[in-house]
Amino acid sequence: MTVVLAMSADGKIADAVRSAARFGSEHDRAHLETRLAAADAVLSGASTVRAYGTILPISSPKLISVRRDRQQSPQPIYIVCSHSGHLDPTLRFFRQPVPRWLLTTKTGAADWQDGEKAGRFEKILTVSANGDGLDWAIALPMLYQQGIRRLAVAGGGQLVASLLAIGAVDDLWLTLCPLLLGGREAPTPVDGIGFPAKLAPQLQLCSVKTIADEVFLHYQVRAQTDAQAPDALA
Repeated sequence: MTVVLAMSADGKIADAVRSAARFGSEHDRAHLETRLAAADAVLSGASTVRAYGTILPISSPKLISVRRDRQQSPQPIYIVCSHSGHLDPTLRFFRQPVPRWLLTTKTGAADWQDGEKAGRFEKILTVSANGDGLDWAIALPMLYQQGIRRLAVAGGGQLVASLLAIGAVDDLWLTLCPLLLGGREAPTPVDGIGFPAKLAPQLQLCSVKTIADEVFLHYQVRAQTDAQAPDALA
């Protein structure tokens, strides 16, 4: 599983009021599209979809052609991950020509299965809740059973944190953008309660590329050692 995010030079993926982060350049947009085009499906948290109102579809004819050569659909499946299922059905996202799935709880699915919201998602998958979020130990095997082998994560920080916590993330592509957002309430690439230092996921730098004032970083997530495993807290 690959995480792809742009962040400010002080490590924020949005400002303190969590408005849509549109500070990446056209180079970053092309980079994001390339990474998403490699995936069978793209996971996005509901807060990210609410903030932007849209997702980034694959627009490059070359990338679409490569996907077809790999026997993939022109667009990856865009999967909204939401414990509550609360989304505005008038969002532009629901008019974009992409396959849409919802990953939620049984309660979150209820509004989308009947009435005027029915049919907005091609598929609705339900899993139990785990704390304030979804139970990813159940959700990921479920997605695999649906034929999804390559997953990209496009935010937000809470979703990334949940997936890192269970060791599901293989690599991260981070674009460092030339601005400072600040703010103790501004979200970071890994939100939530954070990791104790001895349990923090460790990274290996694979590549660094600079275009104009942006820095493109690619990290692999190192496998957890026994000392880092969750049982080490017991």
